[in-house]
Amino acid sequence: MNDTETNTPQGADSAPRGYHPSFGRRVLQRLRNYLIAGILVTAPIGLTVWLSWAFVTWIDDRVMPLVPDVYHPETYLPFTIPGSGLLIVLLGLILIGALTANLLGRSFLRMSERMLERMPIIRGIHATIKQVFETVLSHQSDAFRQVVLVEYPRRGIWALGFLTGETLGEVQNLTKEKVLNIFLPTTPNPTSGFLLFVPNEDVVVLDMTVEEGIKMVMSGGIVTPTDRRPEALRNTPVVSAKTFEDLDILRERNKGRPTVPAGADDDQPDRA
Repeated sequence: MNDTETNTPQGADSAPRGYHPSFGRRVLQRLRNYLIAGILVTAPIGLTVWLSWAFVTWIDDRVMPLVPDVYHPETYLPFTIPGSGLLIVLLGLILIGALTANLLGRSFLRMSERMLERMPIIRGIHATIKQVFETVLSHQSDAFRQVVLVEYPRRGIWALGFLTGETLGEVQNLTKEKVLNIFLPTTPNPTSGFLLFVPNEDVVVLDMTVEEGIKMVMSGGIVTPTDRRPEALRNTPVVSAKTFEDLDILRERNKGRPTVPAGADDDQPDRA
């Protein structure tokens, strides 16, 4: 055995030059990052296309069987045209809207509504649905254009809500303060939630749009819109979550809502 064989490290010929034990791990990490990036790019597009296609197909399957075969595009073409049923529905809605705009259409609409108002159960359902759609689709109402912060479920915890209008009727008449209707959505389904009547002074109006607020609710806070206000406003807090029990009691008393029975204030120590 010569000196060359003696000085050669054992196993040196079996390991490739430049090999590092963490090389395979880095490759797997990079492939994982590429996979996540591909999902983030394709998933929103794929889900949007799939939902749109499912909606169009659902409309076609229910509308096209009602249309005579002579009016089906595939009767004259060697292929089907998806969306024909949706197009028929849109044209029908436009035609109904045009007919109700004239005198004859308005007369027919009033007569139909009078018939519905005479039905005991149907009239309540019809009135509620009509009011909701008129509020949502009306161009003159900005009830769904503001995102707000309210303290819920207790003081010091903030929740994201949507202003739906000023409180009217019996609720406002029974309340000393001016209160607002606040819809508090749930995560991740913003179509369900709670209706809160919050004093105007306790509502903090945000600059973010309703769409940004809905995205934030649906994502559970993962998608957070940027603050587009000037830097001076961004660096100036306007609300605080720090509360004290004594101050809360004083606040309630100043609003005319005693925390103890009437006449018992004299027996209570002064908390101020």
